[in-house]
Amino acid sequence: MNNKKWYTKSEMIVALSALLISVVTATIGVYSAYIDRAYARASVWPRLEIFRSHGKDWFEYGVTNNGTGPALIKYAKVEFNSKIIHYWRDIPEMKNIRQSHLGNRILPSQATIKPVESKEKNILKIIEIDGSVNIAICYCSIYEECWITDRNNQPKSIANCEINTNDKFLQ
Repeated sequence: MNNKKWYTKSEMIVALSALLISVVTATIGVYSAYIDRAYARASVWPRLEIFRSHGKDWFEYGVTNNGTGPALIKYAKVEFNSKIIHYWRDIPEMKNIRQSHLGNRILPSQATIKPVESKEKNILKIIEIDGSVNIAICYCSIYEECWITDRNNQPKSIANCEINTNDKFLQ
């Protein structure tokens, strides 16, 4: 009769070695998948920035995507003198303007849109009221990771982009 302990038998040593290698391989596979997903999210990460520009007889607001992937803009919220506005024309100083749609669009990486451009003889009126205009944009990546940014250009991560329809900028 053989009184060897079960864990000292050669077939058990081979079996335990195979089990250990399988566990290590599975752990590496799971970690690799985690890293691959993180890399995939980072490779399509949008970053919207809001800016203004002006010259002697022109003024504009712009939004650029300096990220690595497209930004799915879900909504924009614009306030003038702390009151929600729905159109650029709601700002009395902006009369002679050219505008483009801002909310609910896709902005590709490294692209820029100019939601409003004004060509006035006296652009100083618009520059004076610029501090009274607040713009916030909520956008998501293609992986539905969402952020909200304002004119400070410090995006904040949020769960999803939801807004009361009465607060949504319509232009």
